[in-house]
Amino acid sequence: MKTHDGVPLGSWVRRFLLEHLVVERNLSRNTQRSYRDTLRLLIPFAADRHRTAVDRLVVTEVSADVVRGFLRHVEERRGCGVRTRNQRLAAIHALATFVGERCRELIPWCGEVRAVPFKRYDRPSLCYLDKPEIDALLAAPDRTTEQGRRDHGVLLFLYNTGARASEAAAVSIRDLDVRSDGSGSVRLVGKGGKTRHCPLWPTTMTSLLALTSGRSPDEPVFRNRRRMPVTRFVVHATVTRYVTDAAIVCPSLAKKTISPHVIRHTTATQLLRAGVDINTIRAWLDHASIDTTNV
Repeated sequence: MKTHDGVPLGSWVRRFLLEHLVVERNLSRNTQRSYRDTLRLLIPFAADRHRTAVDRLVVTEVSADVVRGFLRHVEERRGCGVRTRNQRLAAIHALATFVGERCRELIPWCGEVRAVPFKRYDRPSLCYLDKPEIDALLAAPDRTTEQGRRDHGVLLFLYNTGARASEAAAVSIRDLDVRSDGSGSVRLVGKGGKTRHCPLWPTTMTSLLALTSGRSPDEPVFRNRRRMPVTRFVVHATVTRYVTDAAIVCPSLAKKTISPHVIRHTTATQLLRAGVDINTIRAWLDHASIDTTNV
């Protein structure tokens, strides 16, 4: 009779990816892909170490020593940084926990794998934009053109809401709620499918209404030249492109690496400076823990 530690790893991986991450934990698509990609790298590495086929690999063959070797491979051969190395290890820890909780015979294996430590590193200081810098960025697009008006709307939306790039890309016209005074709010879908409503300034609503006038509620607010929804990569590229132009007016921008997440930091910082309660900011930005907001 086959013991639990002789069961092929593949059966556990399938349950972990399809049942645990999706159904039980409802993790975001990006997190699911990150965990999947880690296992796509780990399993062939472990199979090569044991000189066996990937479909014949058993759980205990992915030992703590193999995991350490894999992490060295990630850093030295693949050229990844410590943060990526730690992300890969977090996925492996999650798989070990999943297996250990469901199979008592594999608890010792789980403990050994989870004992592989994360590597410490110096976290970069939190970057955000001061008021003159964000003003210069917002003024950079040429609003006499259709693309310029869209890009200005993207930048203003990110600054107003503190939305993630993926959240901004996914906003549809039906998610906008316009009030009689010209202001409004937007429904955002964050990590794990959680929804929240963020208030919108009258200037933001004016910009978005001009972009969406005469269009169906099912259409995306921000779309490309082919009238398809923009992707989070387009949102990121939009920010990067206009930083170069804005740096001519505001040279301090050239010294910073600007991304949609930096604009998110800017929103949080300026809300805090305006006296907004930290718990309100946490809800505004969809942070799972207030410790993240405190950073």
